[in-house]
Amino acid sequence: MGHRTIITGRGGTGKSTFTALCVKASNSVPLVVDADPDQCLAHLLGVDLKMEGIKTVSEAMYDIQQGDTEKSLDSMPLAQKIDYLMQMSCLYETSDFDLLTLGVKWTRGCYCAPNNALRSLIAELASNYAQTFFDSPAGLEHINRKVVSYADDIFAIVDPSTKALRNVKRIETMAREIDFEYHKLYIVANYRFPTASLSRLDNVEGEAEFLGKIEADPLVEEYDWSGRSLMELPGDSPAFRSVKNIIEKTSCV
Repeated sequence: MGHRTIITGRGGTGKSTFTALCVKASNSVPLVVDADPDQCLAHLLGVDLKMEGIKTVSEAMYDIQQGDTEKSLDSMPLAQKIDYLMQMSCLYETSDFDLLTLGVKWTRGCYCAPNNALRSLIAELASNYAQTFFDSPAGLEHINRKVVSYADDIFAIVDPSTKALRNVKRIETMAREIDFEYHKLYIVANYRFPTASLSRLDNVEGEAEFLGKIEADPLVEEYDWSGRSLMELPGDSPAFRSVKNIIEKTSCV
C-alpha cells in the first residue's frame, strides 16, 4: 500500500504551492489528486488540462449522469465505467507525476452511487503508487466526505491567524468524530508567518507537530504569473529547499 499524504488548511495559505513543491521533492513518481475546487494545482505543475484534452472527474461524472459517454460504455456497470473514464479521460501522466483533478462540486442530482464508487476507485488507483499527495479544499470537506479513507500524514498549512490554528484543532476533532484514521498530523507555517512567532507553533494544544516554515521566494510568484511549472524551480530555491527539508523529517518521501 502506498504512502498517502493530505495537504489541508484555510483558503489562501499556500496548500497547492506546498503540494507542488512536495511533488518536486518526491523520490518517486507520485499520484497527485487535486481535490480543491479552485483547480490551481495543474497550473502550478505546468499543465493545461483543456489543451491536453484532460477532463476533471466531475466533468466525467456529469457526462455519465447525462448519458453523454461512448456508446460502447453503455453496458458497463457504473464502477467499471467510472474507472475507465478516470484512467482514459481524467488521468494526466508524465515522467515526474500523474495528476487527477476532481473538479467542482457535482451538478444537481443524486450522486450517492457514483461517489461511493469513486471513493473505492481512487483508493484502488492510489495503491499503484508509492506516494499519493492530496491537495484538499479549504476546510475539512475531504475528511467529512471520506474521499480519502485514511492518511499516513496530514500537513496543515497555517498563516499567522488564530483561525488557522483553530482549523488544526478541528481536524483532530472531526477525525475522531467520523473515525477517520491518520498516523501523523503536522503543522507547516506559510511564508507570511513571522519568524519571531514560530515558537508559538511548538506549543499548540493537541497532537499536531510543528515541522517548519515555507520560506518566501520571489521565483514562486514569478513562475506562477508566467505560467511556468514549479517543477522547474532551481534546486537552491528557498521555497523548494524549505519544503524539501520539512518533508524529509517525515516518512512521506
